[in-house]
Amino acid sequence: MSTATTKQTKVLNLIREFKDREGNYPTLQQLAKGLGLKSVSNVHQHVSELVKGGQLVQTNDLTGYELPEYWDLNQSLVPILGYISAGLPIQAIEDIDAPTITVSNLPSPSEFYALIVKGDSMIDEGIYEGDTVIIKKQSQAYDGQTVVAIVDDNNATLKKLYKEKRGYRLQPANQTMMPIFRDEVEVRGIVWEIRRPEIKIVQTNRPVAKKKPAKTGLRTLDLFAGIGGIRIGFEKVGFTTVFANDSEKACKHTYDLNFGNSKMVVEDLTKIHANDLPEFDFLLGGFPCQAFSIAGYRQGFDDLKGRGNLFFDIARILKARKPSGFLLENVKNLKTHDGGKTFAIIQEALEDLGYHIKYKVLNSMEYGNVPQNRERIYIVGFNDKAKIDAFEFPEPIKLTKQIKDILEPEVHEKYYYNGKPLFDRLKDDINEENAVYQWRRQYVRKNKKGVSPTLTANMGMGGHNVPIIFDGKGIRKLTPRECARIQGYPDDYRFPGIADSSLYKQIGNSVSVPVLEAIARRMKLAIDTA
Repeated sequence: MSTATTKQTKVLNLIREFKDREGNYPTLQQLAKGLGLKSVSNVHQHVSELVKGGQLVQTNDLTGYELPEYWDLNQSLVPILGYISAGLPIQAIEDIDAPTITVSNLPSPSEFYALIVKGDSMIDEGIYEGDTVIIKKQSQAYDGQTVVAIVDDNNATLKKLYKEKRGYRLQPANQTMMPIFRDEVEVRGIVWEIRRPEIKIVQTNRPVAKKKPAKTGLRTLDLFAGIGGIRIGFEKVGFTTVFANDSEKACKHTYDLNFGNSKMVVEDLTKIHANDLPEFDFLLGGFPCQAFSIAGYRQGFDDLKGRGNLFFDIARILKARKPSGFLLENVKNLKTHDGGKTFAIIQEALEDLGYHIKYKVLNSMEYGNVPQNRERIYIVGFNDKAKIDAFEFPEPIKLTKQIKDILEPEVHEKYYYNGKPLFDRLKDDINEENAVYQWRRQYVRKNKKGVSPTLTANMGMGGHNVPIIFDGKGIRKLTPRECARIQGYPDDYRFPGIADSSLYKQIGNSVSVPVLEAIARRMKLAIDTA
């Protein structure tokens, strides 16, 4: 039997409905009226084609037609109009010569169509790539219904629909993906049934069993992820990252280049619903420190740009999801900011959420064996008091790495100051190999400890605190790779082809990986023993 066109499918469904309702078959005139056609000849042509294709048979007297004996009056042919994206919206294109699919027990077959699924954003609803979804035409939907939604100038996507205070949320059913927010959404229908080759029918109004992730107890959120320094440290000791987020688009290029799964979702954390996050056990985050830093404006929670207030979004997620624990990182000055009031608010908020905490300021050169004078405060929390009692911060270790150990043997001339305007300001003060100097906008200062000063986001951009060395060939600034080594990143960590200024910013905003690994190891020990 051949497939029917979309128009022929409408003819078949109208015949089926008429026979079911009236007990006899409609005339060509009745079919034309039902189809809204003025010409009976057009209907006759469709009927003739259906007879040729085997979907209809002629009566014994050859004056009429009827459905084949095997045809079930509860069955209807639904046109497959094309593809639907279970992922990013794609252009909606209708196939006017579409094939059909047989569906049973449809209340009004002409109000249904089918689409083939591309993508995996609805897998937790039992909808997989290659499935065919039967869609009931309608322009409205209740919260939580899976819909065909049109957004962004005729782009279509398959998502669960929720009405928000301002606009709509199109929610995927995949823990690794984030929702789409739009002011306007056009609904083209709701999912009625799901078909795939190996099973008959999955009714969407029945509960669909969801595949639960393994209960490892070590699943983490990587918030304010940057380029993944915290993630590397925790994954080295057995934690598994299930979600990563940052608001900096440039970081995504670097992050995604280095991690095979749980790619970075670029979104404002304040817009992420806690219930949209995947199942996790620990929240990790080096939340923005500008609001608390000595180098900042000392506005703390009143930071006009909202950076300090992002802590409360961490608290919001902790309150809603109640994970087993967390690790937070910030600048040393957080502890003393505003006479200690800022930290007191943070501590009280965490304890009110049921967490027991310990905190300590660690210097990277003392706890990570990297030649960098970088002091940061680390806050560890568990909701189980036995675990926080069992947790202890790592002990200091001897610094064995020197600046000379992290230098690249061959460096591009663009990193040298020789022959450049600033060279005359530097040449008389920077002359010792294996020493690190700082350009302080007006003068040069040698680091007395023989290590790099704290790497900052404005390295290489004309700001103060730029690490400068004399390598025997000339006076130059550290390269991005050397800065990454000073932060403890492995040499197989890759950089995308973006401007050095962006790389310096990303590395300066990052963390010292070995310090995070040492803390993660102690957290895992507490988990295993308490």
